[in-house]
Amino acid sequence: MPQPSPRLTELDWLRIGAFALLILYHCGMFYVPWEWHVKSPRLVPALEWVMAAISPWRMGLLFLISGAATGLMGPPGWRLAAGRTRRLMLPLLFGMAVVVPPQPYLEVVEKLGWGGDYGAFMRLYVQGYGGFCRGDDCLTLPTWNHLWFLPYLWLYTLAALALGARWRQSPIWAGLSRGARLLWLPWLLLAVLRITVMPHLPITHDLLHDGYAHLLYATLFVLGLALFGHADDRHGAWAAAVRWRRWALGLALVAQLVSWAAQWAYPGDMPVPEPLLALLRANTAARQWLPVVALLGYARLHLAHRDGPWRRALTEAVFPCYIAHQTLTVVAGHLLAPLHWPLALEALTLVATTLLGSLLIWRLVRSVPVLATCMGVERRSENPS
Repeated sequence: MPQPSPRLTELDWLRIGAFALLILYHCGMFYVPWEWHVKSPRLVPALEWVMAAISPWRMGLLFLISGAATGLMGPPGWRLAAGRTRRLMLPLLFGMAVVVPPQPYLEVVEKLGWGGDYGAFMRLYVQGYGGFCRGDDCLTLPTWNHLWFLPYLWLYTLAALALGARWRQSPIWAGLSRGARLLWLPWLLLAVLRITVMPHLPITHDLLHDGYAHLLYATLFVLGLALFGHADDRHGAWAAAVRWRRWALGLALVAQLVSWAAQWAYPGDMPVPEPLLALLRANTAARQWLPVVALLGYARLHLAHRDGPWRRALTEAVFPCYIAHQTLTVVAGHLLAPLHWPLALEALTLVATTLLGSLLIWRLVRSVPVLATCMGVERRSENPS
């Protein structure tokens, strides 16, 4: 097994790959039957099977990577807490004020047939207008939409910093990496949460009323921080992920086949028997955790020494591109749908517009210090942390 480089470049590559997947996922949301901000008039129901395979683990991977990155930033303290607050909350506020509003504007245009212009919408937006409703479902304004990740990550980061570093030295973490425990113990915990908590507290992306999501994502953040947030692999978690990567991948594929079989047997809103439902929730927990272990293992094995200008540039670009990308997807989808291009050409244009537009915004704002700070562009020297 290769020895880790001073900087854990495997984490950078995983973050870059997770963002590329996020672009494809949100472009896919334009075409699947699921509820979203704007929708294509030509839905592709078959795409739902692919999206359902990605959905359980994609955000969990990001929270785990963020936890590991937090562990590599140095000893906890007020300076680090202040830096993380500036890094996360300023882009959130700027995003809610400038980047996100076109999304709810086009949502009320398409879903409610609202005829006002963007200026009129913004006056209502900043006032917290609550009258954009379909029945009892009213749009909350202002909104953070896809930027919900930032306040959640900020909350977990501050909580971890407040606890200090000593808890990360507990022998429980080394025990978690012994044998095959890295495969089944976190899965068991996630399964218990999904069976007992999730049915009563569904995910809402409302910071104050999102109990299951906090338990899920905080658990993954802590696992990343304690197990993978060390350059020296002191708890053996990286080695365990490499050792068990094939098992993790194989079992994840089995879990996904089980999920597809259930999706085929119980299509649409057909009720699932309660005992089977509990088993399927445990199966979903396997789909939340096992792909993450497999990705960590293969990344450590193949990407630990993959460094260079591309890695450095894309590492800087990921955060501002994350902030900008969904608005580009929503606007591009809204403008492309009336053109009635061939579906493949339209989808390819949507993905290309989102990706290239995000990279262009990054390149433009990085040269303007105020905008760079507001969009999360942070140039730093490459050091062991």
